[in-house]
Amino acid sequence: MDLLQDHLTRARASGGVFARTVAEPPWGLRLSGSIQLALHAVVQGRAWLWLDDPQDALELAPGELALVRGGLDHHIAHEPGAACLEPEDFKARHAGPDSDDRQAQRSTVFLCGAYQFSGDVGEGLLGALPQVLPLSAAVGDPLHDVIGVVSRELAAAEPGQQTVLDRLLDVLLVLAIRTSFRTSGNAPRWFRASADPRLGTALRAMHDDAARPWTVPELAELSGLSRAAFARSFQRALGQAPMQYLTDWRMTVARDCLRAGQPTLAEVAERTGYGSPYAFAAAFRRHHGLPPGVWRRQQEEQTALLAAGTGTGGDGVHFV
Repeated sequence: MDLLQDHLTRARASGGVFARTVAEPPWGLRLSGSIQLALHAVVQGRAWLWLDDPQDALELAPGELALVRGGLDHHIAHEPGAACLEPEDFKARHAGPDSDDRQAQRSTVFLCGAYQFSGDVGEGLLGALPQVLPLSAAVGDPLHDVIGVVSRELAAAEPGQQTVLDRLLDVLLVLAIRTSFRTSGNAPRWFRASADPRLGTALRAMHDDAARPWTVPELAELSGLSRAAFARSFQRALGQAPMQYLTDWRMTVARDCLRAGQPTLAEVAERTGYGSPYAFAAAFRRHHGLPPGVWRRQQEEQTALLAAGTGTGGDGVHFV
């Protein structure tokens, strides 16, 4: 499995929500920063997107889209600084019996999507993205084609529509993240290193089988390099030694397993390459300063407090 696919799978991206809106000016929508990753695309007309300062608004034209990372509320409107409504108020004002079919020249047709991620892998993916990422989808670009399919799918209710939209949102997300990482100087080191045929082989091996007792000579052999050359290349590309990277990845997998609440410590130990629950607990404590059981209880308490604070008991995603 390639590394981006592995990260997306482990991030368990879920809670996909899509909405297609037709709005005539004046219009404006405010979306909460609790949405971990929002996606906006314009199909017809123009829209402006900004965080807290309308003077920094980003214009979106047809075929263009933007990813917005959570943390700050963001706004999308017919012009910078326009009054922006909460989703429910926006829906009440702009929904109408013919709103989906209006072709008025002044109308804007735009798509909003949202994703929720879980675990450290999801946080790592989100952290590698800028707060706002604009992307242009030219004719012939897969992004352009997918945006068109999404818009048509949302134009009318059809059997099995949610399944189709879930898959399309997956496709949009992967294409957008792939484009971002390829063009950004801040792409994760593992993504850049995975493009190296030699290092990529070793990285995929560690990710595919984190439980295996890998050694530097084994990984070097997979890469077709001498032990010394492999260790130097790995350190230069990843910023850490191969065994430290493997330990960090094992601990990432372990934390996500512990958050899930299902596996026993023995099962987590087996999945992460430790010979016994005691060996795993000792390694976890060295890495985190807490025994795994205590760490898991703290995470459960934090999750319960967060759910109680948002009043949603879940992801808190609400669209129009």
